[in-house]
Amino acid sequence: MEKKRSNFSSKLGFVLAAAGSAVGLGNLWRFPYLAAKYGGGIFLLVYLVLAITFGFALMITEVAIGRKTRLSAIGAFKKLDKKFGFIGIVASLVPVIIVPYYCIIGGWVTKYLGVFLTGGAKAASADDYFTGFITKPGEPLIWFVVFLLLTAGVVLVGVQKGIEKASKIIMPCLLVLTIGITVYGLFQPGAMDGVLYYLKPDFSRLSGTTVLAAMGQLFYSMSLAMGIMITYGSYMQTEDHLESSVRQIEIFDTVIAFLAGLMIIPAVFAFSGGDAAALGKGPSLMFVTLPKVFDSMAFGNVIGAVFFIMVLFAALTSAISLLETVVSIIHDKWGIERRKGTVIITLLIMLVGAPISLGFGVLDFIAPLGMSLLDFFDFISNSILMPIVAFLTCIFVGFVMKPKIITDEVEKNGKFKAKGYYSVIIKFIAPVCLIAILVFSILEALGMIVV
Repeated sequence: MEKKRSNFSSKLGFVLAAAGSAVGLGNLWRFPYLAAKYGGGIFLLVYLVLAITFGFALMITEVAIGRKTRLSAIGAFKKLDKKFGFIGIVASLVPVIIVPYYCIIGGWVTKYLGVFLTGGAKAASADDYFTGFITKPGEPLIWFVVFLLLTAGVVLVGVQKGIEKASKIIMPCLLVLTIGITVYGLFQPGAMDGVLYYLKPDFSRLSGTTVLAAMGQLFYSMSLAMGIMITYGSYMQTEDHLESSVRQIEIFDTVIAFLAGLMIIPAVFAFSGGDAAALGKGPSLMFVTLPKVFDSMAFGNVIGAVFFIMVLFAALTSAISLLETVVSIIHDKWGIERRKGTVIITLLIMLVGAPISLGFGVLDFIAPLGMSLLDFFDFISNSILMPIVAFLTCIFVGFVMKPKIITDEVEKNGKFKAKGYYSVIIKFIAPVCLIAILVFSILEALGMIVV
């Protein structure tokens, strides 16, 4: 067992690592799809308002709990109040469920990067290319293992030399690549129609479902209710200003999400002749629609390769945070040291991930609730467990421990500027919103809400 808990060496290291966790596939494919589906500019406006209020309150709560207890979620809640230790257990289930299928999708990204690097833009643009790939029994498993080993290699090295160092390299590169591809896409014929749709709010499209969809996206975009921010908060140095750090994470994450929409929506508009529905959903956007866009461009192989390098960076930083959270949990619970813990968890992820990957091919007859295995685990973790964890956290902090436990932790090294409205959000607004998100997510997943 380690004698001293690992720490980030600086505030910058913490901010970039936490931002890296937040910036993932949810930003790059889910945010543009939802923005297109729920009215473009009005969705963007609602999301930005919620990010600086609702999202900020949840994130600063989790980071403060982690820094105060110096433990991952499973130990943090128990340390604060033994009766509520179950919240940490439920929170810890989220990354355990997510990391296997996330690494499978990461493997798909790695595969497509290889395709574009070897000049395969034309082949990748075929309608049946993606389906043909994921239904194979062997190749998707190989790419899944490759991506998982890349992730495990960073976690194996440790917090400062692995996670922090990787984040300091990857996150600036990710930002530069995103800006570069965005600027290139904006000069494509027809792209300005997409820009107008994305940036101009149409208040006639404002509805309860728009607000609920934007709130739900915050979980994906900001790594909330997964135990990740509690774990990373536990590595944060006490002298670093907590409120400003969380604001910087939030800004970085929101900028990437905004640029992802500005990069993808105009490009797809240009390719489809202004059809927002062409953005598709989830895998169909990233692996079917966008390859067609790249194939239609000059230097499509180069642009596609740069894009998938960017997506790979985003996927890696999030996968690293998920795996680190699970490794931290077993360290805090059973005292298993980092290297041994990383190897054990990596092998378990391989065992769990293999049947999920095969769920699109030889195991496609296994379809709980009519979903593929990957979609089912995504539904359980993101639509069920995450809103429940966030709701329980708000009730615990708001009415059991009281918001003062968070505000005192924040004010250890500076004034908490948002203290006034923080308590109101965490006690009253957030719990109501989270119940609404839970109900909305379930009804949408079951096809009972169609927008």
